[in-house]
Amino acid sequence: MNQKLSSLEALLDCMDEAGEGEEHVSLGMLMDTIGTRSFGPVLLLVGVILLSPLSGIPGLPSTMGVVTFLLSMQMLVRKKRIWLPDWILRRKIKQQSLARATQWLRRPASFIDRKVKNRLSLLVDGPGSWPIALVCLVLAVTLPLLEPVPFAASSAGVALTFFGLSMIAHDGVLVLLGYAFTLGVSGLVAYSVL
Repeated sequence: MNQKLSSLEALLDCMDEAGEGEEHVSLGMLMDTIGTRSFGPVLLLVGVILLSPLSGIPGLPSTMGVVTFLLSMQMLVRKKRIWLPDWILRRKIKQQSLARATQWLRRPASFIDRKVKNRLSLLVDGPGSWPIALVCLVLAVTLPLLEPVPFAASSAGVALTFFGLSMIAHDGVLVLLGYAFTLGVSGLVAYSVL
């Protein structure tokens, strides 16, 4: 278990580590690698999965929507440890697909990690985490609606990545970017529904 997950590249390293020597990698294996004590790394994991080519796998955006919903509810009630049902933790993807996705994300991850720093932390810490949880709840509900549109869930993945990384790095600027992307996702959902 990685106790010091502090960047997007570190998360990608953990994802690669979880899949070493396996044909398939379950969400439970990924969770074991990043830990279940902090919501930031798990939100970041969900965001990265949705950002990657893996978001095109049928059913995956809806599953990530359920995960995001459960995480958001637990954030709102201030749970200390993350709980997810076994049927979600057993969901598997091919290790080869996971490795391709993490490789695809390496360059943007490096760029983003250089820009992240501790600033405007009042938007992240304490009561600042409640609006993040509420917005993540909205994103969770929109993910199943975006699934019929190929790779549209990636837009929600951007917002969740920003929220997860902001919680790890205490970077309020990333929270603001996450809110901006959420408005974009809401517009995309409204456009696709109407």
